[in-house]
Amino acid sequence: MTAPALATATGGRPRVIICGGGLAGLAAAKTLVDNGFEIELLEQRPILGGKVSAWKDADGDWIETGLHVFFGAYVEIYELMKELGIYNRILWKEHKLTYTLAGGERFSFRTTKLPSPLHLLPAVFENHYFSLPEKLTLGKSLFPMVFGNEQYMAEQDRYTYQEWHRRWGINERMLKKMFLPMTLSLKFMPPEEISAKVVLDVAGTFLREPHASRMGFLKGSPQEHLTQPLADYITNKGGRIRTNCNVKTLLLNEKRQIAGVELITGERIVGDYYLTALPIHKLQRVIPSELKEDPFFGNLDQFEGVPVVTVQMWFDRQISFIDNILFCPDGIIPVYADFGNTTPDYFLDQKAEMAQRRSRMEFVVAPARDIIGQSDEEIVGRVWEDVKSCFPNTAPRAKVTKAVVVRIPQSVFATKPGIDRLRPTQKTPVPNFFLAGGYTQQRFYDSMEGAVSSGRRAAAAILEAHRRQGALARG
Repeated sequence: MTAPALATATGGRPRVIICGGGLAGLAAAKTLVDNGFEIELLEQRPILGGKVSAWKDADGDWIETGLHVFFGAYVEIYELMKELGIYNRILWKEHKLTYTLAGGERFSFRTTKLPSPLHLLPAVFENHYFSLPEKLTLGKSLFPMVFGNEQYMAEQDRYTYQEWHRRWGINERMLKKMFLPMTLSLKFMPPEEISAKVVLDVAGTFLREPHASRMGFLKGSPQEHLTQPLADYITNKGGRIRTNCNVKTLLLNEKRQIAGVELITGERIVGDYYLTALPIHKLQRVIPSELKEDPFFGNLDQFEGVPVVTVQMWFDRQISFIDNILFCPDGIIPVYADFGNTTPDYFLDQKAEMAQRRSRMEFVVAPARDIIGQSDEEIVGRVWEDVKSCFPNTAPRAKVTKAVVVRIPQSVFATKPGIDRLRPTQKTPVPNFFLAGGYTQQRFYDSMEGAVSSGRRAAAAILEAHRRQGALARG
């Protein structure tokens, strides 16, 4: 429901300047326009969506920034999509996790209709890839995953997942074959680098909630089926969205509050409240040095971005027949999907006289730190070798008709041990300044759900700040 019209001390509607046009910034903008605020959203790139952005290339094919999957555990992004009337654009897949290995080996985890956390136990113990002694080493660790309280989880942020895994005596082959692709798909970081808390948070959620690990894909590009409907809603409600606006810095007044946003062009934009929904490395550059004297802002300089590489490849025939996400512990493609199966808008070759299904696969290449500087040809060649190894019966007969490499030097924030306690709230010590993004405090880190949740929390904090300001003025 839209709130009654609001007013500032000068009589106009309260005005919010939002820096960043990813899901966090867009979600915040929607909440604010729904509550009577005037918003102006500034995005550096010519397209919106941030980490879920997509664009058409010269051939008319959609290119995605990265591989994105919806999980059953998400809540707020589904509420948002239902409000926009686009929730039905998610295609839910069979509740099954499939691992593809070198040489064509496979193993899967399928849930059953038992109450949590028993619904996943048959998936583990009926698996024939791992031996019974190997599976028993995992069984004893399920208790802290499922029943570990908030304090326990916070304490595990001192360790890497690899350290936690070995402390519990879980089999080493499970670390390499089962958990390595999981950690790389979560945060693009291997078990020896990622905080144990992140893996335990996710594993615990999947074990506690029966449908949490269920996965879905958009029926087509995120630009058409998520970002653009959201942007259209905002502008139809009177919000202003500006692309190609590169923020240089935030300006301070004598009260050490935000006085405006300065663009690299020299233009200054002024509002009543300011919200940054920027990647952490960009946020670090725009925060005035004076604010970093406060540990709340100074701690942000300890955050780092993780390099991410995505490869999208088109083939002249179908290679995979699996309609879901795929994991691979061997080589450099820990998580991938065949859009020829998962995404109807992509799987037909519209240029052919007789349209036929062909594989179009998108791969996360990780860890990317030592790969991102290689040439497109080198990266594509290495991915193709892994594909042929995982699909020895179909891939060798196929021809790669097109390949695109997308590099993001700094993407999600690095969830190293010890960094979680530094994650800021959306409300800052500066009364008119707010933060949104995966690095801020919420359950789902740098996921689509985390972005939407952080944006809505930031918007709620602005609403509360404005309510308090109004109460003080009336008092």
